[in-house]
Amino acid sequence: MFIRLTYNVGLSIYRRIFPPKPPEPNVAFGKLPTLPFPEKSIPENITYKLELPEGSLPKLTEQAEVYAMPLFQTSITVVDDARNKAQLLGFKPDGKVLVESIPNVYIFEKINVPSRLTMNIITGIFSINYNINENPAVVSGTPILPEQAITHVRQFLQQAKLQTDDIKDGVATYEFLKYEGNKFVDAIALNEANAIKVNLFRKGFGLDPKPVTGTPEELANSDVISVTPDMPEANIWFIVAGERQIVAGEYHYFPIDAKSVGTYPLKTSEIAWQELQEGKGYIANPGLGGEAVIRRVYLGYYDPGQYTEYYQPVFVFEGDNNFFAYVPAVVDTHYGNEQNQEE
Repeated sequence: MFIRLTYNVGLSIYRRIFPPKPPEPNVAFGKLPTLPFPEKSIPENITYKLELPEGSLPKLTEQAEVYAMPLFQTSITVVDDARNKAQLLGFKPDGKVLVESIPNVYIFEKINVPSRLTMNIITGIFSINYNINENPAVVSGTPILPEQAITHVRQFLQQAKLQTDDIKDGVATYEFLKYEGNKFVDAIALNEANAIKVNLFRKGFGLDPKPVTGTPEELANSDVISVTPDMPEANIWFIVAGERQIVAGEYHYFPIDAKSVGTYPLKTSEIAWQELQEGKGYIANPGLGGEAVIRRVYLGYYDPGQYTEYYQPVFVFEGDNNFFAYVPAVVDTHYGNEQNQEE
């Protein structure tokens, strides 16, 4: 009995120090389409400086999961479905086509409130705009607490059955805003704010390869976070003013098929860093421009906010003043397919 216990303990320690090598990447989807990074102007002559807590670039995993994103389905009831969704969001269901040449975009108004919902009835993407000039009192006072604003936004989506599980289980962040010069700008604290901006991110997928501390159970359940084209802004965000009045917002969501998954080999962080310096990355947020001081390098999943065939990993370079840049993580030889994209 003692010998068996000693053997099991020794085997457990050995496997922790020398974990078994994972299977070779299965490359299940063949060549992948390139990531749909949007066109975005960036400061000229931007330079990069690494100042990482570890003192050097982290050694990350050699492979990661890629997930399929199912193509959205259309039906003959799509207009009725959109009208029902608008009504559940608090708008009048009698929407109308915004522009005759674009028949899939509808607008819906609110009763006695200067608010408009603009929706793509095919993709489900929508935005909300409130005419503050018609009712400036909505941004005249201090808003509700951030936690209350997050709860309100989640309930707002839930009532229209739009808070999917991967959004419900994802991270929520917030920002203080004040209304100046007919626009919202950053506020330092709640007491000088007129509104709260709530960002809802998709939950993490896959396993996070970053060296972290914690119990084996915590390490086993550590997921790779999602990042968006406009970090730190999420693809789903709403601005809450007054006593829970949503005055602006956008909803860009496309589902992931977590059961349709392949594994692909990844670049090293050194190669990704070199590619960023060579201009082969995407600058999601340039910060203040000039020199970008990078404090963290990690793996993330790029959530583009538009339809794309696959949910793919990227190297994330995060720095001061909300600097965010991405480099595709999959080895370059596994890219090459074209794809159709819908917004």
